[in-house]
Amino acid sequence: MSIIAGNIRLPLEADEQDAFAAAREKCGVTAAQVRAAHLYRTSIDARRGRITRVVSVLLTLDSAERENAVVQRARTSDIRLKKPMQEPAATGTEQLRHRPIVVGFGPAGLFAAYVLAKNGYRPLVIERGQSIEQRDAAVQTFAGGGAFDPHSNIQFGEGGAGAYSDGKLTSRINDPLGEYVLRTFAAHGAPEEILYRAKPHVGTDILKQVVRAMREDIIRMGGEVRFGCALTGIVQRGGVLEAAVIDGAEQPCERLILAIGHSARDTFAQLHAQGVWLEPKPFSVGTRIEHLQRDIDRGLFGRLAGHPALPPAEYTLSHRDGGRACYTFCMCPGGQVVAAQSEPDAIVTNGMSYHARDGRNANSAVVVSVSPADFPPGALGGVQFQREIERRAFQATGGYRAPCQRVGDFLEGKASRGGGRVHPTYPIGVQYGTLEGILPDFVVTQMQNGLRVFGRKIRGFDAADALLTGPETRTSSPVRITRLDNRHSRQVAGLLPCGEGAGYAGGILSAAVDGIGCAQEILQQFRPFDERRE
Repeated sequence: MSIIAGNIRLPLEADEQDAFAAAREKCGVTAAQVRAAHLYRTSIDARRGRITRVVSVLLTLDSAERENAVVQRARTSDIRLKKPMQEPAATGTEQLRHRPIVVGFGPAGLFAAYVLAKNGYRPLVIERGQSIEQRDAAVQTFAGGGAFDPHSNIQFGEGGAGAYSDGKLTSRINDPLGEYVLRTFAAHGAPEEILYRAKPHVGTDILKQVVRAMREDIIRMGGEVRFGCALTGIVQRGGVLEAAVIDGAEQPCERLILAIGHSARDTFAQLHAQGVWLEPKPFSVGTRIEHLQRDIDRGLFGRLAGHPALPPAEYTLSHRDGGRACYTFCMCPGGQVVAAQSEPDAIVTNGMSYHARDGRNANSAVVVSVSPADFPPGALGGVQFQREIERRAFQATGGYRAPCQRVGDFLEGKASRGGGRVHPTYPIGVQYGTLEGILPDFVVTQMQNGLRVFGRKIRGFDAADALLTGPETRTSSPVRITRLDNRHSRQVAGLLPCGEGAGYAGGILSAAVDGIGCAQEILQQFRPFDERRE
């Protein structure tokens, strides 16, 4: 056991040893009584016109008795005991007749497969896209103006959509499995700093290598990964899963973890046709906004912008009006806007950045919440809503160049004829014009209102030459594949909907935690797979 000493405020220039000394003083212990000290959380607080470093320190003292005494004496949540991390472990006793199947190899499927393999269940992983090496080649070809691959792109392939993002590992969930996810990433090549930064990120460049290392470990531990294979149906009898249909061929299984991601529209339709319960859910649509990163730094850090101890500035903004929200999402400091479509003749934007976050521009989604009341009726109404926006964008530019509009023109309701100080980073190129007619009118109006409010919160946010590139439509899944408290599908026992695509996560960390949770359902019922029986 160890002690967490938190809410320690230090000057910006303070280093690790300063933090350890402050933690000892806060806990009332001497250096001789401390066996080990590590940073537990670090963040920058730029509020109230001054910038400070806020840290938490993990102290391991010379005895458990002393640790308990320090916590009892402190009587504050700033000083508390840290519970040891619990690793997922097999406790079940029933026998599996067939290997569990994991469909999808994004964060949810990756961690479900990793936990199953590590505990001896030899999972079979099915991924419609390609390995990260082949997938990267397809993504780069398309970004360079080449052919679009509907099977291997920024949405589909090893690592899922998260592999081509900023690699953010923040989440609103407070699940102890989050630490397990971070430690697993770090063990496979992610920077050690993700274990203590308040807003950890890996970066697309490093995350792709981490994903590959985890795949190699899954195979080493007895799992199998098949790329270029798609789930085309399921076989059930009396509401109980009997097999997965993989590219038309049946693969018997008692447990299938369905981690297909938020863009597997054909799979949604196939499952819905087979009686699996899907329901429409809210999500958001809008655009990416780009500023010069140095302008965002000045807007948030003031005169200290550019200080070597400060990271590139990042923000989260929101405004609610008339029961509908406009907010920023997936902010990528020093990043770029990317082409994220999963279907031909459509345009979808997203953002990514490398670990260094040293690009010229900052980008973020600026999106407006939409609900099933805004969609056509039916379980797949949200899919239709997204698709119509994406195809209107393609038609507006006559190809894969993205529609782009200066913020000043957007606020005045007029088309843009060119850019200014901010140069677009969308790799295929942009066509200046208007986003009106592509986005629904209510989204345009709400974004205009939101941008004006955001400009009062961060100076220059609504600058005339900031750029809006769109559309951004894949903020989260448009459906929820409804499951029961035991994580099984409402209609099909043995089918475990999981992660973002099933509507139960939002981001890499929460999706990974949900994947582990689904794997634990198997660990708690069945004993490790006996390879003599299959």
